Parts: sequence; C-alpha cells; structure tokens
Amino acid sequence: MATGSSAMHRCPWKCIIVAVSLIFLNFFLQENNEEHLPYNLPLEEKKKILWQLNQEQMSSESKNYLATFKDLQKPSPLLRQANYKFLTGSLPQEKKLLTVGISSGKRPHGTYLLDTLQSLFEASSEPELNCIVVLVHLSDPDPEWLNQTVANISALFKPHIEAQKLLLIHGDLSDSPLPGDLNNVSHASPCEARYSRQKVSYALLMNFALNLSEYFLVIEDYVHCTPKFISTIYWVLSAWKELSWVILEFSSLSLSGKVFHNSDLPRLTSFFLLFHENIPIHLFLSEFRLLLAQNVPIRFSPSVFYHMGNYSVFEDTCFPVEKEKVFGEPDNPVANVLTDMMAGLNIIPQYAYILNKESYSVLDPVEGNYLTVILEKPQKVIRIEVLTGSDKQGLYWLQQGQVELGYDPLENSRGCTRYTLLGPLVEGHLDQRVFYEEDSVEELSCIRLIVLASQKSWLLVRQIRVWTQPEEEKS
Repeated sequence: MATGSSAMHRCPWKCIIVAVSLIFLNFFLQENNEEHLPYNLPLEEKKKILWQLNQEQMSSESKNYLATFKDLQKPSPLLRQANYKFLTGSLPQEKKLLTVGISSGKRPHGTYLLDTLQSLFEASSEPELNCIVVLVHLSDPDPEWLNQTVANISALFKPHIEAQKLLLIHGDLSDSPLPGDLNNVSHASPCEARYSRQKVSYALLMNFALNLSEYFLVIEDYVHCTPKFISTIYWVLSAWKELSWVILEFSSLSLSGKVFHNSDLPRLTSFFLLFHENIPIHLFLSEFRLLLAQNVPIRFSPSVFYHMGNYSVFEDTCFPVEKEKVFGEPDNPVANVLTDMMAGLNIIPQYAYILNKESYSVLDPVEGNYLTVILEKPQKVIRIEVLTGSDKQGLYWLQQGQVELGYDPLENSRGCTRYTLLGPLVEGHLDQRVFYEEDSVEELSCIRLIVLASQKSWLLVRQIRVWTQPEEEKS
C-alpha cells in the first residue's frame, strides 16, 4: 500500500469525507452562482464536525444535507466548463442500456487498451452490442500519443466505430482550475499526483456519459472480458431494477466491473473533483456507496472481468491489485431445512441443501412460500449459490424469488428473528458474495429462499451451496 493510502488508515478518513461532503452539499444548496467551492475550513471547525460524527450525534441540519445528497443531480460547476474533443466515432442516435466506460493514458511500458477492446468485442454478440456504447476517454494530452492511439484503434475497430458502438474522446479542465495544482508533483506522497489524474480522468469520462445510457459500467484498460458478460449484466440489472442499490460489482478487481445508475454520476463526478487528492477511486467508492445507504458491497460470482497478462505487470504501490479469491468447493455447514411448500412423496427439504445430485421439487409454488436453511451454529458465510430448475433442460426454475440472510436464531430451530436481502434470483439462479458491515462480528444463522410470485409449474430447488470463511482467516 502506498504512503498516502496507509496514512488514510491511521486516521478517521471516512469521517473526513463525510464532513467535507456536508460542506460540499451546503455549497450546492445555498449557492446558485459560479463561485468556487469552499474547500478550506478553519481547523477548529473541522475538529468540531469530526467530533460530532465520531459521537454519532450528527445535527439535524447535517442529516438534512445527507438526505439532500441522495437527490442531488446538479453537475459540478467545474465540469460545466469541461472541454471535449471527438477523436473518432459519433454519438449513438438512441439512448442505450449501458455505457462501457474506459479511461486510458500513456504509460511507460505501454497499455493493454487494444487487447481490452478486442476482448470486449469478441466476447459480445451483435444483439448484445446493440444494448451498449463503448466510450473511451484518452486522458493523456500528448498529441503524438493521441494520434497514434486513435490510428491504431481506428484501423482495428472500424466497423464498430462506423456502427456508433465505439466512441473515442479527449477531455480536459484547462479553463477551470481545480483547488490545488494538478501539475504540481511535489505532493505529500508520490501517489497523490496519480490519484488526482485518475479521478479527474474518470470524472470527465462519466460526465460525458451522463445522457448516453441508463447505466454505466467502468472497466480499466487491461482487462479480459468473459463471453456473454453483457447478457450477464443485462439480466442482473433486470432482476435488480425495482430494488435499491448504488453499485453492482461484477468483478473482484478494485475498479473494473462496477456498474452505476447514470443518475448517480453527477454527484459521483462532483465528489471525484472535491477529493481529487489523497484517496484513490477504489477506496473512495466504498464511502460513496455508504453515503447513499448501501451498507455492504453487492458482488456477483464468478467474476466476468479479469486482469490481462501476469499480475506482476500490474504490481503498483499506488494501485495495488486485488487478486481473484479462490473459493474451492462449497462446504455446507450442518443445518436443518424448513419449508411451507408441498413436495411429492419421499421428497424432503434437506435434499435442497445436501451436496449431492438429489433435488427438492415442488408443485405450483405460491407467493410467500419459503425454504429456510437454519445453520446449527452461526457461521461467517462468504458466498452463497442457489440453483433452481433442471440443469440440462433449463425448466422448472423459480421465476421470481429472492434470497435473504437471517440473524438472531429463534428457539427450537424455527428460523431467525431478523432478515436482510442478499439479492433476487436471476433466471432462477443466484451466486453472490456475502459481506458484513465494517467491524461487525455478527455471523449468519439462516438462509431463506422466498417465492415472490405464484407460478403454475413445478419448481426444482436443485442445490443451495454455501462457502464459509476458513478458520485461519477469522482471526
């Protein structure tokens, strides 16, 4: 971890973000002109705000600011002055479902940008590509590098450019000075200048994408895309459409694979410019998510994006690589299974949980039916997979359902007193990581599958698979 990043972990930087956020919101609520943001507060005032937050005694005024933050749609005054240049391609004629955003700059040892684009288009069918636009922001101002990169991409991806599926831009904020000097390399740590450039580049990328689509996916310029990743994201977005979320994660990588609502991009880009130093984006996004009341990550397994090449190529003290977690086989802990669904003769609910080829079949499940796995003792569960339907024919899957996590077990193993949503089934399937709120010591006691809509067909609960945290990782 870089010097700047480690310093953040030695201080309540989370509180600092929230405190300055409130000041930022106050600016938007009270100012309708083009004055610069009030970044510098007296030290005593900062201490006062931090003390209030640490004591969890936030004033009603501050709470109102946070509530207003959720509805904030006003772009940063700095981004209103952004300059953009179309390098190649043109805007799509209709709004898309998803913008795939990539920011790329010149690096000493070159980039994998061409390989990333090649992987993206090869992994996608024509109907899938019709749902998206690929937006690449070439952030480095060096004209020679820009011209060569544009020429290479134009030669390799001419059909996609002509079909308005690929667009290359360059943006800058040269006429809108940021607080501090982005060209100043004498930062407190060697990483600060890189964090600044990274956040400004992504702010420009996301600002340009505001009206291109309903959702925004960010991937970095050195990732491999798995086949049909667009379909995977499409069906997840459909299942989550009526649910509350801020960031959906389709990879264990620190930045690539994160999906946002385009409606959240104005407040996110404004935050990028407010905290353009000290904090890398991947750490900053978790705080942005918390401010919008998504308390834990929502991450799907398996990942659909991976680093290209060898990990050693990407080793960096400023941007450490998060390697993909290897789970191995599920280790379903001892549990009892209860349900109110009616099964055929000699079919017991336990079949849904035992790790073998047995399944639990139900005729005509109705809205509100449940199947609950009650763990013999609380566990630190880290991943859950629920498979419904026939493995070969794809029939008999739960058409509308969700999985909930239960805590505080009831007496006599009858379930749990409190449940939280893990996620809806996507085409009869759920495979998600399980995260816990920071510093929480609470462990899971129940896993509940809920039928959300009656269906006139058989339901086959093929298997519920559970992974628990190894003992050596619990300390």
